[in-house]
Amino acid sequence: MKAVILAGGFGSRLSEETILRPKPMVEIGGKPILWHIMNIYSAHGVNEFFIALGYKGEIIKEYFLNFYALNNDISIDLASGETIIHDGNQPKWKVHLVDTGLYTQTAGRLKRLQQWLEKDDTFMFTYGDGVADLNITALLEFHKSHGKLATVTTVRPPARFGRLAFRDDLVTEFYEKSESSEGWINGGFFILNRKVIDYIDSDETIWERGPVEQLSRDGQLVGYRHHGFWSCMDTLKEKNILEELWSSGSPPWKVW
Repeated sequence: MKAVILAGGFGSRLSEETILRPKPMVEIGGKPILWHIMNIYSAHGVNEFFIALGYKGEIIKEYFLNFYALNNDISIDLASGETIIHDGNQPKWKVHLVDTGLYTQTAGRLKRLQQWLEKDDTFMFTYGDGVADLNITALLEFHKSHGKLATVTTVRPPARFGRLAFRDDLVTEFYEKSESSEGWINGGFFILNRKVIDYIDSDETIWERGPVEQLSRDGQLVGYRHHGFWSCMDTLKEKNILEELWSSGSPPWKVW
């Protein structure tokens, strides 16, 4: 199983941090939130990732190109130029860093990855700014059980996010970012059949509007209710809350 992670947006609501780096590289506990997300997947055996790059994508490329040096002890002989990286316990990840355009919208980024996913009937898909104590294995089993094209993980966070309406487990309505929303909302962590890419028209297509709304109307979007911890990192306040949770020594999303 492979996971697609959106990492190309401007992150304007977190401009205090994103003026210097893309939002997925904003650190929690000294590690990019992207690293935390990948560890959540990896804890359940998902170790191949497609990172959809855009804004300041070169910073994400540099991070992974230097991953071993950044995450291990190193010795450098300045006379000879010899460098030794003292290998530690590193993840067995395969990471594809794909430029999907500076101004491409969320669904458009997925569309640009279509050729990379030609051999995969099913894949994971999420945003580069949200963490949860989500059981990815249970999510996948749920997706397999209903036979629809798409599963969205739904959560109960603060009211400023989009609202979902259900009939049994089928998502019947998808309302984007209602200020007065209550109940279940889009928590990311989708599982998708490759056929959903046909719902995407162009670079300008926003995932949460056209494709997700149409999947809902077609009866092809099912909600997986996650009752545990979930948080995104849209603002500096949310970033600081996650930092405090990490510093506590028992961050709820640390499932690895």
